[in-house]
Amino acid sequence: MDLDFPKGVFCDVRIEDVASTYIKIMQGTLDDYLAREYAAAFVRVYDGARWFYGSTSDIGAIQRQIDLLASMAKRNPAIDDDPVVARLQMNRGEHHRFAGRDFASIDRRRKLALLETCFEPAAAHPRVTSWSASYTDSRKRKRIVSSKGADVSFDCQTAGLSVGFQMASGDRRFAESAWSSADDFDCLESLGPLLEEKLAMSEDCLMHAEPILPGTYPVILSPMAAGIFAHESFGHKSEADFMVGDETMMREWAMGTEVGSDILSIVDDGGEPGTGFTPFDDEGTGACKTWLVRNGVLSGRLHSASTAAALAEEPTGNARSVNFEFQPIPRMTTTYILPGVSTFDELVSGIDEGLLVETIKHGSGLSTFTLAPNTAHRIRGGRIAEPVNASVISGSVMETLGLIDGLSDRLELLSMPGGGCGKNEQFPLPVGFGGPWVRVSRMNVR
Repeated sequence: MDLDFPKGVFCDVRIEDVASTYIKIMQGTLDDYLAREYAAAFVRVYDGARWFYGSTSDIGAIQRQIDLLASMAKRNPAIDDDPVVARLQMNRGEHHRFAGRDFASIDRRRKLALLETCFEPAAAHPRVTSWSASYTDSRKRKRIVSSKGADVSFDCQTAGLSVGFQMASGDRRFAESAWSSADDFDCLESLGPLLEEKLAMSEDCLMHAEPILPGTYPVILSPMAAGIFAHESFGHKSEADFMVGDETMMREWAMGTEVGSDILSIVDDGGEPGTGFTPFDDEGTGACKTWLVRNGVLSGRLHSASTAAALAEEPTGNARSVNFEFQPIPRMTTTYILPGVSTFDELVSGIDEGLLVETIKHGSGLSTFTLAPNTAHRIRGGRIAEPVNASVISGSVMETLGLIDGLSDRLELLSMPGGGCGKNEQFPLPVGFGGPWVRVSRMNVR
């Protein structure tokens, strides 16, 4: 690409070539079939004091966009020495992991045929009152070119299958879903066995779950529940734009502060396969493994070049945007709790009376958190017992991190097809999450 970058300002261009598919079948009828392909660009100019942004769906108009934005900026002969510009990397080369395995090259009839293999167990179940099944995929090729000399291109993609259903028995209702994802179409398996397992568990909860007595219990969180807890309650506070200009937050989140149990470590890594995979961020910074917590001690945070300069730290490959219409801001990639040394059975056997949380409806919170369990079981005498209804688990984030007393020895990373993270009107940004089974010695349950 032959671009003329004006002198005295920094400029970069992010070009996105995107292909996506969405298919939905509801109650056996094809409800939606949407396929999109487009190319577009995000352009920004920086003069050392202000950023100027623009986007265009006309690739041929990129130079005009550069010139327009540069005309609004003040020329700065020392722009190369600016702390933000100095932190922007000059990566180059092609990094196309999915060449030859592009979802956009898969015949649409194959995608529909795969989806049609998924929903039969739900459609045939006598207690299922409604169901829907969906297939979604997204492939993005990005190229980032800058006046500093960067010229890097890369790709990322993911696809997923999902079946959601509702059950009823008299006045009782229960809703659940089964889903799978992959970054290669040939690895995307039919949901049949997993869906049958979810149907059986859901029917058991529908028919037999009774409300749990509110109180304080030891709780074991599944990789799904623990991953969402880490994402919502800790990951967002690790995004450095929350701290810039906030002296109170900086004191509370000073590096080296003890924030959790000494067996707890949390990392963010854009190089992990899945929906959070991005080998470079939207500023062209390479992905890296960022330790947010190491053995209970606050060890890092997630940066763009601008936040890194403001806090005298280094970029981490976390400047991300949901698409070409938005500026990159600090966002998570794949955020997860590292595993420990215990088996799952050892975690359960250490609890006389407690709660096992398998799936959750949603979670939220920064200083305090709430998790809304969907499927959960009582633990009694060191064994998993009957299903229970628990409406919410809540508590202080920092206190709960310090009460983690057991981690299973296997890591599970999750990618939820079609979902994502929301921040500053940018939704849904693909992210990954997960962890081991996590035991907390005390949580508020009601």
